[in-house]
Amino acid sequence: MPDNLMQKLRPHFTPLYSPLGLQGILLALVVLVLDQASKLWILFGLRLEEIQHVNILPFFSFTMVHNKGISFGLLTSEGPGRWLLVLFQFGMAAVIVDFLRNQKSPLAALSLGLIMGGALGNGIDRARLGYVVDFLDFSGTHIFPWVFNVADSAICIGVALLVWYFIRADMTTKDKDAGQA
Repeated sequence: MPDNLMQKLRPHFTPLYSPLGLQGILLALVVLVLDQASKLWILFGLRLEEIQHVNILPFFSFTMVHNKGISFGLLTSEGPGRWLLVLFQFGMAAVIVDFLRNQKSPLAALSLGLIMGGALGNGIDRARLGYVVDFLDFSGTHIFPWVFNVADSAICIGVALLVWYFIRADMTTKDKDAGQA
């Protein structure tokens, strides 16, 4: 193809996502696969539904919990509320995909990928089973009494990183404003 034809066509074939946006989406898929694989192993490999509880360490165990609410069992919902949560989780994933489109910050892409993967993992559980499979139990620490899963962990870490991203962005803006004054 002649070079001038390529130059004319290039604006029509711009990538849909920045490289960091694609990395965020890939991270979300990794989190989703890890979350769903761990839940399948808990349900069908270890058969935690039948045995309910397995001690691993003095402070850690696998404990079967059917979480019908949002993270850590808050705001329990059944019936139509279940489907509102499913819609919310998949809706948030769609919004995050759009935020990732032109992402230029590695920290933002990382945090959004973690949040999206976790939201999709728990949303799939809620749609398929009517509850989220929680099994990681650190209540033996006497500090953290909740039972959670890989998706919950990804969401919490992603939100913490997103808060850090916004704090850093705010500090950078204030530094620029102070330098211009």
